[in-house]
Amino acid sequence: MKNLLKTLSILMLSLFVIVSCSRDDDPADNDFFAGTYNGNISYLDGSNNINTADGKVFVTKIASGTKYNFKFSNGIPDLNGIEFQQTGDNTLVSVGSTTTSYITIDNNDLDIFYTKDGKTWTANCSR
Repeated sequence: MKNLLKTLSILMLSLFVIVSCSRDDDPADNDFFAGTYNGNISYLDGSNNINTADGKVFVTKIASGTKYNFKFSNGIPDLNGIEFQQTGDNTLVSVGSTTTSYITIDNNDLDIFYTKDGKTWTANCSR
């Protein structure tokens, strides 16, 4: 019975990820969202500098409906629990955005310039 429940759980999670990752899904329109954006990403922390043109950022909208997690490739630390507000019809902007720190996301593009504790994350990606 445990194996059956485990198998069903894995199957349901797989189905959720496949359905959620549609390129037409808009994070502003969904209560739950998961999608991968590809493009230029970088991270700077003192002498630790990671920069790649073929990076990936896996974005998930967590249960609160306003907070997102960003899982970076290439050994870049993740950004978790970033809160967003909707601007316009289909664009989300991180709460507290300024000209020196912002994250915007929609169904096609992800742009990040985020600084915290002397560390800087950037992304210019699309789906």
